[in-house]
Amino acid sequence: MSPLARRHARLHVITTLAVALAFVVVALSLPTSGETRTLTLRQQNELIKMQQGLPHVDPPGTPFHVHDARFNDALARGGEQGADAADPTTAAEARRSAAYVASERRLPDPKLTTASISSPRLKRPQDRYAMANGCYKVGSGAPFFFKATDLGTYLLYSKNREYLASTGSLGLDAEPSPGAEWTALRAGDGFALRSSGGYLTQTGKTFSLGNQPRAIPLVRVGGCTAFPESEIDITGNPHAGISSFQEVRGYVDAHTHGMAFEFLGGDIHCGRPWHKYGITKALVDCVDHTLTGGYGAVLESVLSGNANHDPVGWPTFKDWPAPESLTHEGTYYKWMERAWRGGQRLFVNLLVENNKLCEIYPLKRNSCDDMDSIRLQARDMHKFQDYIDAQFGGPGKGFYRIVKTPFEARRVINAGKLAVIMGIETSVPFGCTFKQVLTTDVPACTAADITRQIGQMHKMGVRQMELVNKFDNALGGVAGDGGETGVVINAANFLETGTFWDMKACDPKDGVSADNPQVAFPEISAEQQDALFGAIGSIFGPALPAIPIYAPPAHCNDRGLTSLGEHTIREMVKRHMIYDPDHLSVKARNTSLDLTEKLGYPGVLSSHSWSTPDAYPRFYEQGGFITPYAGSSTSFVEKWRTHVGWADPRYYWGIGFGADINGLGAQGAARGANVKNAVSYPFTGIGGVRIDKQRTGQRVFDINKDGVAQYGMYPDWVEDLTQVAGATSAADGQAIFDDMSRGAEAYLQMWERAEGIAPDSCRNPGLRKQVSSVKQLIRRGMTTEQVMRKVGQPFERLGTTYGVCAKAPGKPRVMVHIQFSPKGRVTGIEA
Repeated sequence: MSPLARRHARLHVITTLAVALAFVVVALSLPTSGETRTLTLRQQNELIKMQQGLPHVDPPGTPFHVHDARFNDALARGGEQGADAADPTTAAEARRSAAYVASERRLPDPKLTTASISSPRLKRPQDRYAMANGCYKVGSGAPFFFKATDLGTYLLYSKNREYLASTGSLGLDAEPSPGAEWTALRAGDGFALRSSGGYLTQTGKTFSLGNQPRAIPLVRVGGCTAFPESEIDITGNPHAGISSFQEVRGYVDAHTHGMAFEFLGGDIHCGRPWHKYGITKALVDCVDHTLTGGYGAVLESVLSGNANHDPVGWPTFKDWPAPESLTHEGTYYKWMERAWRGGQRLFVNLLVENNKLCEIYPLKRNSCDDMDSIRLQARDMHKFQDYIDAQFGGPGKGFYRIVKTPFEARRVINAGKLAVIMGIETSVPFGCTFKQVLTTDVPACTAADITRQIGQMHKMGVRQMELVNKFDNALGGVAGDGGETGVVINAANFLETGTFWDMKACDPKDGVSADNPQVAFPEISAEQQDALFGAIGSIFGPALPAIPIYAPPAHCNDRGLTSLGEHTIREMVKRHMIYDPDHLSVKARNTSLDLTEKLGYPGVLSSHSWSTPDAYPRFYEQGGFITPYAGSSTSFVEKWRTHVGWADPRYYWGIGFGADINGLGAQGAARGANVKNAVSYPFTGIGGVRIDKQRTGQRVFDINKDGVAQYGMYPDWVEDLTQVAGATSAADGQAIFDDMSRGAEAYLQMWERAEGIAPDSCRNPGLRKQVSSVKQLIRRGMTTEQVMRKVGQPFERLGTTYGVCAKAPGKPRVMVHIQFSPKGRVTGIEA
């Protein structure tokens, strides 16, 4: 480490500890105002602790806080399961829905094949991308392992674990550097290799640097030392479709933050999903953790309840990643690759920011402006895609494919790859905050601002979006966080808007469809799903104001959907974007669902259980989709059982999950290696792949012992779901696996409906046309999309045939089969 870097690191540590100490001092000295009925943060936290009776030993010097032992097993805040959850459907309705879902599982499955993971490696590379992760003899010299740093650029890693570099002069260096990056360019029968020092040149058996490109023969050989990397530990090629347009199989995660290493200023997150110099540089701890031997990690200690942790990453990874570690990277690209290889086929990456908490946190390198951060993370997504492409042999060859339409996503998934959707979850989208002046809200944006910026976001590739996250804004009110997190976020809400959450006492009809209960009464439930935000404020926000004391719960935010919020939804609908009302107040969410229902818009989604039971059936009734917050396998199985009772028989059934990994949500904890129904390794995944315990460096991850420590454990988590559900009956274990496997298809069909395609006419008899009409509408050469725009979604998408329902004289239901060529063009139709 350079002297400058050491000074910067010391500053990180000193700043972190000083601010934390200042918070304790200030919090202890803040007075309580009886006239304004407020409590200091310290008093509020102490009150929560007394009310909940949570035993906890704080690390030395840690600010006052509450660590909830239920953190790793956090349930959905909406009361989807549990003794107090009042199901808004009747028992008879739930039974009918469950029977419908059971009939869905009996439908024919699409035939699957497998896709190659990478292109064949030839003796001589066919293009400048083909050397990635291969061993090649360079000219008449020694063999090197070619580790791709970007498309067509490599580190040349020697057998003795050194790097060929041109730093000053040509030689071998112990560490990678810009001088060790070599760009391959086609030259004659070989390739020219160029670094910052010049072109690699060979005269006889002597290598040197020159000013002109010279062809260097590259021949595939053995004997290289493998570059350090995480393993996959899955045997078998990824599953794919036998046509590009058939029904898909695979898991869907509709809520994760893969680029969160940039948010909140960029210095709160330890590690990143990739680094051009590999895993030893990507998965590193924060400097203030490292230089103190793990004792300087104040935020990590508050969140995990551990006084310190081992800061060493590669190769030991003793203490992190872990389900409760919210400051360490969870979506390293090899872990993402394992999830894909294990069955995941659709992934929504939400660009995320919170400007006020970014400003509160003392260390930062990025802008705190929400939209600046979102644009930065969007650029990162494309860089990430390029990096993965580089590892797999060239543009378009990687598994991570950013998509913009459901039709493109279907092609990607049926090619055996991971379709990635860009989304937004931020507190101040489009700069749409407000300031309360006296009793009037003054918005910081106009309808024209929203129209312009949402057009920019759509052009950038955004296809899914929430209106709010942590704060009230000019679009609507929030559900608010509960417990300790709510205390801090509410205070930050005041700094942002000039007003606290307008939480009124309410009495929902079903007893549970309210917003999060606020502090100061025994009924409070400490929600830990997004605890990182609360921890930031409680540690680094000594100037946060005291919040008001609210009436006893239930609580409902009196702020609903604003006219600007309604305008935003209308603009999203025009662009066929997926609208996610999670985090909105009950009042705002219900108004927004009234609007989408009025507009007949089915592109509605609840992505991570921040809605309420009164709303969930409405998502399904409108043709939308739900992915409950993942959390522990035990809690998710209970959510699944409840959602089965809400299914609408007019639409294809499947379910997914919202992992919320990377700084926001704790992941599922281990159930224990000694439970009777533990996961047994190896197990079989979709398409027959064999899934074993995953190894990263010296650490071996086991879902029974480690839980969802990192994203590569999600195939194991799905297997754990089957074990938990299967404890009731073997049929339930198979049922939840089937429903999860159908999740990607269910999301795609919701997205197709958002694109204006009518639901299928088999599940919706009122949409059936006469057989003769269907035959008149379909013409040879039409694409699958053109066919669907004429006759709606097919009931069957098997191989190269679509099946739609029609009617004929005396026959209310006739199945019409439309045949396509392998390229997806109509070749015939028969009834």
